[in-house]
Amino acid sequence: MPSPRHGSTVVPTLSYRDAPAMIDWLVRAFGFTKQAVYAEGDVVLHAQLTYRDTGMIMLGSANKDGDWAKLMAQPDDIGGRSTHGVCVIVDDADAHYARAKTAGAAIVIDIADQHYGGRGYAARDPEGYVWWFGTYDPWNESENA
Repeated sequence: MPSPRHGSTVVPTLSYRDAPAMIDWLVRAFGFTKQAVYAEGDVVLHAQLTYRDTGMIMLGSANKDGDWAKLMAQPDDIGGRSTHGVCVIVDDADAHYARAKTAGAAIVIDIADQHYGGRGYAARDPEGYVWWFGTYDPWNESENA
């Protein structure tokens, strides 16, 4: 029998030009918690930020060398578009929305009730990644009935 897990088995990864500043911003604006940050000076080699104990993102500096970094593009490299998004389940979408706006997040889809259930909004972080925050929980069977 496999050992019990204490979080997600799918962890989005991001790279940032100013990873130290973005770590602080993601904590302040979106409510993440620093779990681990491995850096050499201003270059973040690897960082893990958690959300509500079961969610996690990993990130690092975009300017570092390496096989993985060579496969990544920043949103401003490709006309401000993102090739992926991150969806985060929150308890109170309105409170999260207010926190993100106060911290300067660019709201790209305003907060609203969603036709599939829940309430949510989309925001762009200072380096251009698009995030979705909402109350819809696809793991909750009562919401999927």
